[in-house]
Amino acid sequence: MTHGFTTASLALLERLSHSIQKHPKRLTAVLAAMLLTGGGGAFAVASFGPDPVDLPVRLVEQPVESLASGASLADLTEGPGFSLYRSDQVRSSDTPESLLQRMGVADPAAAAFLRRDTPAQQNLLGRSGRLVSAETTDDHRLLRLTARWAPDDSGSFKRLVIEKSGHGFASRIETAPLATSSRLAGGVIRSSLFAATDASNIPDTVAVQLAEMFSGSIDFRRALRQGDRFSVVYETLEADGEPLRSGRVLSAEFHNNGKTHQAVWFQETAAAQGAYYTLDGQSLRRAYLSSPVEFSRISSGFKMRFHPILQKWRAHLGTDFAAPTGTTVRTVGDGVVEFAGVQNGYGNVVYIKHRNQHVTVYAHLSRVDVRTNQAVDQGQTIGAVGATGWATGPHLHFEFRVNGQQKDPMAIAQQSESAAPVSAAARPAFNRIAAVMRTQLASAELIQQASAD
Repeated sequence: MTHGFTTASLALLERLSHSIQKHPKRLTAVLAAMLLTGGGGAFAVASFGPDPVDLPVRLVEQPVESLASGASLADLTEGPGFSLYRSDQVRSSDTPESLLQRMGVADPAAAAFLRRDTPAQQNLLGRSGRLVSAETTDDHRLLRLTARWAPDDSGSFKRLVIEKSGHGFASRIETAPLATSSRLAGGVIRSSLFAATDASNIPDTVAVQLAEMFSGSIDFRRALRQGDRFSVVYETLEADGEPLRSGRVLSAEFHNNGKTHQAVWFQETAAAQGAYYTLDGQSLRRAYLSSPVEFSRISSGFKMRFHPILQKWRAHLGTDFAAPTGTTVRTVGDGVVEFAGVQNGYGNVVYIKHRNQHVTVYAHLSRVDVRTNQAVDQGQTIGAVGATGWATGPHLHFEFRVNGQQKDPMAIAQQSESAAPVSAAARPAFNRIAAVMRTQLASAELIQQASAD
């Protein structure tokens, strides 16, 4: 034999070659794992050197000076300490003691300071959801406590800093710009949109935006199917490197009942109002919104029902949106207020007249924020959910009338005309953004598929 190979070795290589051809992916992974972990010796079909057992052994001794040479035990045990860090969110029920205890702080002086400090009382305690972090000594005494929050949409955040110095604790409030980054995510519908976004750790505000942007094409209360999937790219607003809250959805893709829907946010100019478009530039904005309240649980649809007050079956020619009293009600389209006031079983009600003899009705309101003959724009607040008139609980009764006849609001919204597409002048800029978003949505879908597998 040549090159030190035996007949048995060649037979082994032939069997190995046959196995690789039959199972290439599996054996490639096994070989890679064994080679990376030092398992290459398993494939040494011949020995090219002496047996290690027969090699001579020589003992080498070298004196090494101790790193602690000349240092006393006290010097070694009383050196500089270290800091401990922990982050959490403030709860509305927090007291100074409960907050510090949850943050791993054991410092009565710090608790006493929080109790009497005005900035801490106004901006920390009782402010549910605010991000807070603590730095302590190795024996859990407080060095610094920092709380962060965004009070508005200005692009900045507030930072409350409580810090220990030689004179005790002191507090200050600082302002700093928010940093914006993009996040990719995806999910699969098993029961509802919110259940899917919860499973993928996607914020509720992003789920609401998803439902809003595709509401003209997908009926999220009746048309979702188990196995529908979605991908989304959205902004995350960060304070000192920590995610503070989610921002706008930049692009999204929804696969519903065998059909794919896509959207991308685009603003033609700095002065223009941004909107969502399909990836080929068609506007997703329609003449009518599909819902007068933001995406929410709907108690009953356009159908026959047993009337809870009249105690008989009758046509329910509208849609009831179950929501807490005070929930904002918006107009679904541009128009003029035809009536705003109290009317029979509707209680506080608003009628809005639109084009083409279309009228929308908003009933059982707890308050009315518009007046008769007032012009209103799509999405404008006109009142709030209540339980006035013939209502057994807080909800909004909504009707869409065409030539005096009640129609299914969702059907009308889906059939209404779309706004203008991206202009020719802005098309090159839009195409560049759309190309980037296609790549990001593809990446988000891969992430979602990998998570599902």
